[in-house]
Amino acid sequence: MAAGSEATTPVIVAAGAGGEEGEHVKPFKPEKAKEIIMSLQQPAIFCNMVFDWPARHWNAKYLSQVLHGKQIRFRMGMKSMSTVPQFETTCNYVEATLEEFLTWNCDQSSISGPFRDYDHSKFWAYADYKYFVSLFEDKTDIFQDVKWSDFGFPGRNGQESTLWIGSLGAHTPCHLDSYGCNLVFQVQGRKRWHLFPPEDTPFLYPTRIPYEESSVFSKINVVNPDLKRFPQFRKAQRHTVTLSPGQVRERKWQEGTQLLLLVKRRMDFGGRQSTRVIFIKVLFVPRHWWHYVESIDPVTVSINSWIELEEDHLARVEEAITRMLVCALKTAENPQNTRAWLNPTEVEETSHAVNCCYLNAAVSAFFDRCRTSEVVEIQALRTDGEHMKKEELNVCNHMEVGQTGSQNLTTGTDKPEAASPFGPDLVPVAQRSEEPPSERGGIFGSDGKDFVDKDGEHFGKLHCAKRQQIMSNSENAIEEQIASNTTKAPSQTFISTDDLLDCLVNPQVTRMVAQLLIQGRSL
Repeated sequence: MAAGSEATTPVIVAAGAGGEEGEHVKPFKPEKAKEIIMSLQQPAIFCNMVFDWPARHWNAKYLSQVLHGKQIRFRMGMKSMSTVPQFETTCNYVEATLEEFLTWNCDQSSISGPFRDYDHSKFWAYADYKYFVSLFEDKTDIFQDVKWSDFGFPGRNGQESTLWIGSLGAHTPCHLDSYGCNLVFQVQGRKRWHLFPPEDTPFLYPTRIPYEESSVFSKINVVNPDLKRFPQFRKAQRHTVTLSPGQVRERKWQEGTQLLLLVKRRMDFGGRQSTRVIFIKVLFVPRHWWHYVESIDPVTVSINSWIELEEDHLARVEEAITRMLVCALKTAENPQNTRAWLNPTEVEETSHAVNCCYLNAAVSAFFDRCRTSEVVEIQALRTDGEHMKKEELNVCNHMEVGQTGSQNLTTGTDKPEAASPFGPDLVPVAQRSEEPPSERGGIFGSDGKDFVDKDGEHFGKLHCAKRQQIMSNSENAIEEQIASNTTKAPSQTFISTDDLLDCLVNPQVTRMVAQLLIQGRSL
């Protein structure tokens, strides 16, 4: 529950029922929620879809009891103001229990144990990417506490979920996920999300060093950017939202309105009914949206699940190509030092033979999918420039927020526009117009500006003409990005292995290579 809210027992009241208790009703049926997730092209908040999940009570103290004595790996990072991202390859790691983490997090700097070398005032700790199947391997009944089936994915629960536990300042560097879309449930504490749309990729200066399958990192620390080295970042469209376990807000109450989860009795103010309602929120992150996530409370707990998409079959081919090229060049450069470029999350062998098998398996899986599905057509995988321009135009049409500010469900370019899905129970994440602040911490607190009214009128709109202009500038942005990569070198003509890889495994390049590879195999 948000700070400052009253510790009262929530009750469900049916509006229009004379204040009598009603049944628990969620704003979207599973089928409708899935339809929105599979169609929506911008981040949004689902409200009150998980108010009955047992996992709502999974705070760090509860989890420390469930996982009593279990060793968990924590990533240790510095609370610094550097303009350079803190990638996993630059962090230290600690094996500790949740009890030890909570003790350290109480700022008991004199304690002994695994955190003894890390001053709480200077370091943050993050138990990230903790898959339920490994974490709760002997407590599988707990999987049922998470019910992604409410979002239209039958049978999906904690078994397909990941747990994140962090201290103040813990964060993930800005990156995009190659596979799927993302649903995130905040259980304890607040996290600040900075999101950027896929068309901003050239402005985020993508890199595959450090290498991690399915993660494309940005070279920029987006909360403290070096705009001299990365000038194109000024063009990026930042969207921000603070995700919290529950946000208490005032709302007028009238006859005939929907069911609301109340945390306080209705009161009469000047003849008008008013309620305080708690919004239990789940963040939806669409495919290929960049995101930087930071903890802004002393302890944060999150649960997420990546939802598979049809596009993942081609993406796996692209990832296999990337893996082969990165491993080949970086291993040749320094066979003894994989730690410098390989993320600690990567535990698989990186030999060329293994990577060849991985690539062939990805291509075979793609063709198997083509033979069993009418969704993917190999004939559509053309790489000529005319097709790429048409594809960009279609993306623009799909993602466009219309003149009315309401069209955001993609229904096809030659179909009538669908009604906006947005309202009090599905809130778009707003674009932030101001320059990013130069300091971290409390300035990223929730001030209510991350949300829009129910008609979506205050959502940051970008019309198609502007999006097309951004896309037309992408090639220039890539050229400037490559040029800026060497600004720190003594000679502007020096090209490193990483500089070459930034070109070879740029997401746009690997997409073209994958298409050519598949096209050649399908002739």
